[in-house]
Amino acid sequence: MGLPIRSMVLSSVTAVCVAGCMVGPDYHRPATTMPAGWVPQGPEPATLPSHTDTGAPNLVHWWAQFGDAELTSLVERSLHGNLDVQQAEARIRQARAQGVVVGSAYWPDVTANGSYRRVRTPNGRGGGVESNLYSEGFDATWELDVFGGTRRSVEAADAQTVSAIEDLRDVMVTLVSEVAANYLDLRGQQERIVISQRNLESQLKSLDLTRRQFKAGFIGALDVANAEAQVATTRSQIPSLESQIRQDIYAIALLLGIEPGALVEELSATAPMPTTPPQVPVGLPSELLRRRPDIRRAEAQLHAATAQIGVATADLYPKFSLTGTIGIAASNSKALDTWSNRNWSIGPSVSWDIFNAGRTQANIKVQEALRDQSTYAYRSTVLTALRDVESSLIAYAKEQEHQQILGEAVTSNRRAVDLSQRLYSDGQTDFLNVLNAQRSLLLAEQAYSLSAQSVATDLVSLYKALGGGWESTASTAAPTTAPTR
Repeated sequence: MGLPIRSMVLSSVTAVCVAGCMVGPDYHRPATTMPAGWVPQGPEPATLPSHTDTGAPNLVHWWAQFGDAELTSLVERSLHGNLDVQQAEARIRQARAQGVVVGSAYWPDVTANGSYRRVRTPNGRGGGVESNLYSEGFDATWELDVFGGTRRSVEAADAQTVSAIEDLRDVMVTLVSEVAANYLDLRGQQERIVISQRNLESQLKSLDLTRRQFKAGFIGALDVANAEAQVATTRSQIPSLESQIRQDIYAIALLLGIEPGALVEELSATAPMPTTPPQVPVGLPSELLRRRPDIRRAEAQLHAATAQIGVATADLYPKFSLTGTIGIAASNSKALDTWSNRNWSIGPSVSWDIFNAGRTQANIKVQEALRDQSTYAYRSTVLTALRDVESSLIAYAKEQEHQQILGEAVTSNRRAVDLSQRLYSDGQTDFLNVLNAQRSLLLAEQAYSLSAQSVATDLVSLYKALGGGWESTASTAAPTTAPTR
């Protein structure tokens, strides 16, 4: 009996000596090389009505930079009512509760028990004695976190909570950009209806003129037919634009978490396209690492995967526990109050899975492979973020150039329409030139409207790429990770 007792004592002493040790790798953020600045976008900023610079960006409420009260109201309502946001908030609560489940392993596991049994004991003479047995008590088990398996589990759980928080923030970034994009499309469609109606009014005047000249015998029926066809073509564009407006309203309502028709009355009235701010500070590329929620989420997932290696590695080592019981047993229920009937036991125990056909080592390799996958995912997310910003910057700059050229085309086409109508009224040109000028003006004005919408939409994409649209609040604050030492 001496050897087992000495072994138990030695194991306990060893446990005390190594208490606080944690196996497995400690987490360190991967070294990431970021460019010093963004790729030049082309012309001097002064040539554009709005430009970007590397000033310190304020992206928390970037939608307010458009100066549109309706857009601001829609965004704020969506952040409170969107169902994807509410799901993401529920995932945070789930992750935090899971952290409590994992952290409970720090403490003893105590269970209460009670029982009643009718017992028959043989007396050796063919008979027996029957009696009652009542018992009640407590059992306790406390596994000591000698090699840090529990602490690594808590570390991983905390990292998963951070990941859930960053997922909520990423949902918010996407939500705000979708609300803004749908709102800009709505205003763009309304503007193009106004353009179509304005051109239709001009074409109706031309149609009236051709009809009067036809009645007077100055022109043939072909000019009247061409004018009527032009009017019908322009008029035919309006129903499809109205349909798209209604679809945009329904899409915005869905993003706000309300029924499709709830915003029809509010948004059906025509309003101008929001204007872009004169300057858009974008900061430096290195700031993306702390600002983009998807990068922060990928880093948290990498942290969790690294901690799981320690959890798996802890299974290579013995597990030390303290176990104890205390209770009272008696032959009748009234005797349960008698302290002399108590029984108890307490002592340390050790278990060591010394052979499992390589399962523990294989699990460590599994967790290491998952850590490597998370590392590659993190680096890919960083590169994707850089690509997103660069793509948005070039699209924003070049679309403004496009818009400027289209503005010149609109001005020229308006002069052409005025001139062709005067010449036609004086009989100095045929009606085909009037039709071509009107058609070109309509196309140019619609293209200019689409370009203005694209400029604003590209700016929304830029704000999204920069990671704007969320802020730290008490409800989404990251948990304090358990100490690693």
